[in-house]
Amino acid sequence: MIRQFQFEAEIYQSLACLPMQARRKLDAIGVKIGLAQWQQLGRGERLMICHAPANSPEERAALKLFIEEATMARAGSPPKELPEEKRRVAIPPKSPPDRLVAHARRFGTELTQEKWDRLDDDERYALVKLGDVERPSHNLPSALKEFFA
Repeated sequence: MIRQFQFEAEIYQSLACLPMQARRKLDAIGVKIGLAQWQQLGRGERLMICHAPANSPEERAALKLFIEEATMARAGSPPKELPEEKRRVAIPPKSPPDRLVAHARRFGTELTQEKWDRLDDDERYALVKLGDVERPSHNLPSALKEFFA
């Protein structure tokens, strides 16, 4: 089962975009699927990527092989390999990144260490992906509201 966040509820209906939990798995296994590649996959393949386990090294290797074969078959090109520093994003930091804190403040949320500590790793990962970038995602305010309401 894939964890579903309210802020991306529309994504789960169509799977037109990668859900946050699928993105976390891809970061963990070290691959990046472009949006065009993702959309060329069949719905069953997208669901498989979303729901496949990726906790053990064996599960991650099997999922990576599945993704490589599926993207080659459907899109004609393999997923891109992520450098090691990008793979580490799958494990969120113990403290909120400064840039995320600044963006959260702009949206009316004071993101303290105490609040960060109350989040689980899935929520931390989502916030990092949405807000530890130069231009935060349009979903960041909704995620902050969902996690801290």
